[in-house]
Amino acid sequence: MTSLSPVSPDPSTPAATPPESAPVRDRPLSRRNLARTVAGGYLPLLIATLVVFLPLLWMVLSSFKQAGEIVTTDLKIFPESLNLENYRTAMTTVPFGQFFLNSTIVTLAGATIKVILAILTAYALVFVRFPFRNFIFLLILVALMVPPQVSILPNFILIAGMGGKNTLWGIILPGLGTAFGTFLLRQHFRTLPGSILESAEMDGAGHWRRLWQIVVPVSVPSIATVALVTIVTEWNDYIWPLIITDRPETMTLPVGLTLLQNSESNAAGWGVLMAGAVLVIVPILIVFAALQRYIVAGLTQGSVTG
Repeated sequence: MTSLSPVSPDPSTPAATPPESAPVRDRPLSRRNLARTVAGGYLPLLIATLVVFLPLLWMVLSSFKQAGEIVTTDLKIFPESLNLENYRTAMTTVPFGQFFLNSTIVTLAGATIKVILAILTAYALVFVRFPFRNFIFLLILVALMVPPQVSILPNFILIAGMGGKNTLWGIILPGLGTAFGTFLLRQHFRTLPGSILESAEMDGAGHWRRLWQIVVPVSVPSIATVALVTIVTEWNDYIWPLIITDRPETMTLPVGLTLLQNSESNAAGWGVLMAGAVLVIVPILIVFAALQRYIVAGLTQGSVTG
């Protein structure tokens, strides 16, 4: 039995270099990592929050101030006392209760119809085969890019000709279509697994049953997002209600603020105007607080696959 002698390395062969060491990462609590986190994350977030929050805070504080505390060279951030006189004046100077009722009716009716139409349209664009489906979706995208101010004059001529001036249905009717809601729901419906709907179809479920018993329950975050955006849009809409109404009994809250401004046009009316603005935004803040947990989930549903 022969013994194997070790093979001597070839001097012409270059020696193998050791693998490069992995880059050393900063520790999570290191000074450099903390500086990056603060400069790149918390600082921009803090600035953006202050830009949005400070005007709202100033509005709320000013709603409790007297005229001499607002129009003065001596800046006073906080009111001397929580005086509710501005709120009482705002609610009695103009028919604030009627404005609130009109806005509630317009918002609930308009948002409900918009969301239902968006659900039906998005379902048809994804799960129903019919001619020119992609072309219709292209038209919806075009409508999404066209500013709504372009349609104000044609809508006014149409609604006024139908007798809708100074009516609530005249405010609601022109904005019943929502390209944003249709687009968002269509993109979400496309991410749903087709096996679920195929199984329901094999069990004899039609489109209507598949929509309301399968598609809608699993799409609650996206539908809630569309509902929230639609509610905020309807509640804060100003231009169209201002154009189509000129009587207090059919005005909405944003238009009613204009009427309040005209009646409180002097310097002493700033506190009253701020109080009226607070009363307008409080319902929207309540709705946002109730639906905010759906917003992130609704906007990101379907963005991650795999």
